[in-house]
Amino acid sequence: MFRRVDGKEMDSIYDELLAKMEQSKRDFFIISEQSRQGYEEMKDELEDVRLNIAAVIKTGDLLEEKTRAARRRLAEVSGSFNSYTEEQIRQSYEIANDLQLQLSAARSEEKTYRQKRDELQRRLQTLLQTIERAEKLVNQLNITMNYLSSDFEDVEDAFEKPQLNQDYSLRIIEAQEEERKRLSREIHDGPAQMMANVLLRSDLIERTYREKGPEPAFKEISSLKEMVRHALTEVRRIIYDLRPMALDDLGLVPTLKKYIETTADYNPGTVLSFHSNGTERRLPSSYETSIFRLVQESISNAIRHGKATVINVDIEWLKEHVNIVVSDNGTGFDQSIVKNQSFGLIGMKERIDLIKGDFIINSNLGEGTVLMFQIPYELGK
Repeated sequence: MFRRVDGKEMDSIYDELLAKMEQSKRDFFIISEQSRQGYEEMKDELEDVRLNIAAVIKTGDLLEEKTRAARRRLAEVSGSFNSYTEEQIRQSYEIANDLQLQLSAARSEEKTYRQKRDELQRRLQTLLQTIERAEKLVNQLNITMNYLSSDFEDVEDAFEKPQLNQDYSLRIIEAQEEERKRLSREIHDGPAQMMANVLLRSDLIERTYREKGPEPAFKEISSLKEMVRHALTEVRRIIYDLRPMALDDLGLVPTLKKYIETTADYNPGTVLSFHSNGTERRLPSSYETSIFRLVQESISNAIRHGKATVINVDIEWLKEHVNIVVSDNGTGFDQSIVKNQSFGLIGMKERIDLIKGDFIINSNLGEGTVLMFQIPYELGK
């Protein structure tokens, strides 16, 4: 018989579902972290095994040369009984036999190390698959939870193209999760690793002070300070990528100059230039943020996807609008294929539409890319 379910009960079921998904996400995260820790430890062990293999091979090769020489000596002695004493013959035999035993032991040890290496490589591959699988499941859970927790009615009404209505909401969340994943890895591989090294170095400083005195310890402290300074720089760079604080204080042009200089520093081999022509002016915060993100995305795409080595950013301040042109010498792309499939380009188009601007793409395979943005002033007043 049909049972009536009220709104509170449905909300309770919904909250319970989200709670279970959140717990599952935490469980997957723990599995991922444990696997990652085991992976790092096993990598160190594998490196030690590889060094041992190299050492035992070198030892085995030397023993093989000595064994061949001892066998030649034994054959020479054994073939000339009249020229050598019985003691000399016996010593030659013992030397040859002892070297052969050492060689067999070295080759057996090499075989054992090789087997251990192969086993470690298999286990590392399994751990890597576990880490990737756990991260993928966490990512999928995040997307599902965000989708369940969000209201996309307003978003759907904002789109005119029917094909975008179907999947744009999910693609927004997927892009957000990919960005979070990128950011988490950047923090893990940068500041987090540096902080772990700081802890190790602090232990080393204590031991150095106890065993060698204050002067060597002070040298270690100087090195530690440099490491902390580098970690702080990394943290500031990550924060800057998230939200350039100079944008609010200094404005668009100085912030873009700083961003381009920083990007050039982190991408050696890529030449980036910036030019601003005309009388600069401050725009509303939302406009300056949108322009900054458009330029940031354009440069990022040129480096990451276009493999560009030269990127030019030009801003022209006119009477009623500002023009921004980002050009590169990268690989380019087929606009008929990529334009409607690239979420990055779709996102840029949606961002420019929000500030009532125009967006033009000019790109061909092997001929680089030119992105042109035009933003009117009067709409930002």
